Amino acid sequence: MSRQKNHHTKQFKLDAINYRKEHPDLTQVECAKNLGIGVSTLARWEAQFRDNDGDIPVIGSGSYASEEEKEIARLKRELRDAQDALDVLKKAIGILGKD
Repeated sequence: MSRQKNHHTKQFKLDAINYRKEHPDLTQVECAKNLGIGVSTLARWEAQFRDNDGDIPVIGSGSYASEEEKEIARLKRELRDAQDALDVLKKAIGILGKD
């Protein structure tokens, strides 16, 4: 059985930590269940929050420092895709040209 990895936004992670703080009467297990996440996930986010002075590092599209960096990453992906398509076309021309 394969597990699907969920990617949560930075805001969701911070909200989850705030939810835990606002409900001291609930256990960590109960908070995680109410949020629909695993206990270890919530614990990891809380540790990251403590270790990073009240911030949580986020990997993925939400981690860009500015809109310019986000646009650069998008353009790099687009360029890579175009280069891959060009390589396929070159191979196809090479194969068809041999006939």
